[in-house]
Amino acid sequence: MFERFGDLPLHVLVIHLAVVALPIAALTLIVFAVVPRWRWFLRWPALILGLGALVCAFVAKKSGEAFVAAVPSLQQPVKLHEDRGNLLFWFCLAFAVLAVIAVLVLSGPSSLASGKGAKATKSRPLELITSAAVVVIGVLVIYQTIRTGDAGAKAVWTGQLPPK
Repeated sequence: MFERFGDLPLHVLVIHLAVVALPIAALTLIVFAVVPRWRWFLRWPALILGLGALVCAFVAKKSGEAFVAAVPSLQQPVKLHEDRGNLLFWFCLAFAVLAVIAVLVLSGPSSLASGKGAKATKSRPLELITSAAVVVIGVLVIYQTIRTGDAGAKAVWTGQLPPK
């Protein structure tokens, strides 16, 4: 199921989505957490991107495993990339859970002109802790996405490019 999309390995397609979608999701949720006046606008995109990041990371992980199973000679060269990808998946899982929590906990104005539906502050300390956790996990997702992609690119391209 995760091996191919047409004639291409699915992993090759999905990783490009992950490299773009994960940092965008992280940045969106970080802005949602630290800029209260934009929460009315970013509440649903932050939730959708946060959950989408988890799906994207899961498909990238499973398609990578299927790719290595189909081409066993890749197992050793991509070991570091695989390890970093596994860690990235766990960061994305925590990120998705935190996205749900942030959307439920963080207060903010409503998108309605009447102001009805505005989320009231439940607990200021809880909001601060949630916002801080979003920033930390968001930065970790971005950082680990870069590290994972770098390890994968080095595994593929080391020794294959002409000298400078």
